[in-house]
Amino acid sequence: MGLEKITMPKLGESVTEGTITKWLVAVGDHVNKYDPLAEVLTDKVTAEIPSSFTGVIKEVIAKEEETYAVGEVICVIETEDQAGTVQEQAEPVESTPIVEHNQEMPLKQRYSPAVLKLAQEHQIDLSQVKGTGRGGRITRKDLQQLIATANIPKSDATLVKENNEKREVVFAEPESVSPLQSAAGDMEIPVTGIRKVIAANLTKSKQEIPHAWMMVEADVTDLVNYRNAIKKEFEAKEGFPLTYFAFFVKVVAQTLKEFPQLNATWAGDKIIRKKDIHLSIAVAADDALFVPVIKHADEKSIKRIAKEIYELANKARTGTLTADDLQGGTFTVNNTGAFGSIQSMGIINYPQAAILQVESIVKKLVVMDNGMIAVRDRVNLCLSLDHRILDGYICGKFMKKVKERLEAIDKDHISIY
Repeated sequence: MGLEKITMPKLGESVTEGTITKWLVAVGDHVNKYDPLAEVLTDKVTAEIPSSFTGVIKEVIAKEEETYAVGEVICVIETEDQAGTVQEQAEPVESTPIVEHNQEMPLKQRYSPAVLKLAQEHQIDLSQVKGTGRGGRITRKDLQQLIATANIPKSDATLVKENNEKREVVFAEPESVSPLQSAAGDMEIPVTGIRKVIAANLTKSKQEIPHAWMMVEADVTDLVNYRNAIKKEFEAKEGFPLTYFAFFVKVVAQTLKEFPQLNATWAGDKIIRKKDIHLSIAVAADDALFVPVIKHADEKSIKRIAKEIYELANKARTGTLTADDLQGGTFTVNNTGAFGSIQSMGIINYPQAAILQVESIVKKLVVMDNGMIAVRDRVNLCLSLDHRILDGYICGKFMKKVKERLEAIDKDHISIY
């Protein structure tokens, strides 16, 4: 059949590049169609790149820990004929020819978001940087090495500006700063690719979004009694548990229909209110955090939501989430109460407008309206909001309605089917 090129796949509607974190094959390996070739990391998901052909790996082009744009060639496969034997001579590959690693080729320089961010932060003139990536591409590691050695190339305009600042300002003697180092007995743990993505996304959220926070307390005694009365029968019948969280997700989805201001995103010169209500749910797995999405949550029953929570959580913990599972979220609900938390301040899942933390349900002594003291089940609901989009007034009304709906849940006011 000839030589066939495998390119960086598009792993999501907004994904433009991916980082090869690990090759699962080497030159000379035989692969079948759909066999995994490499693990790739994007800002949305970690996934495997499957082979589109059956054949033998002839060349591995992409390097581990380097970023490649969607459509860039990452490896070459010599395909097999119908009899299952490898062809001795291959026809030339159509379109762009395969370039050997030591072959020079003029390229229009492209920069990844990570490279542009570092260059902006440290005022690096990228035109003076020699890249070590494929085709002379500048990688994040190239800039990190320059920063570490303090050998940063800067444009003439930047140097003039810095010299002017030095003449105008009297600086105190700087203290010597040394990089953090481990001491005897410390354990150094390499930062994984997924951990880097989490760190980048959360840092971006805190740097760009002005966070504000509010909390309400709801009495969920009737919900607790209702769920406890049916949970065993439900799990025996359906094969998955009926959690409190499913009720909270349903109520939030219903309330977002009344308050679409929270189902929005900041877009610079405009605010985009999302038509669909796709709820992201935070799921922890070992040292990673995922936010899979329940699509059209407002249209689903509590039973359906409970099932999707169960399935998505299992997929997160077994590493089988797909790009589609993680895309499209418009608002996040986080079940921090599962760990016993009673109050927390969540970081907004960028670029959404808010995140609601559902805390632990605890029993409290409460003075009732009739003056009697009773033991009631209470829960804190903590909302972090983007103050560019939202104000306390509308968020207070949203939280009040969520509280009212939760306090009205019992066998007579809600159906799980």
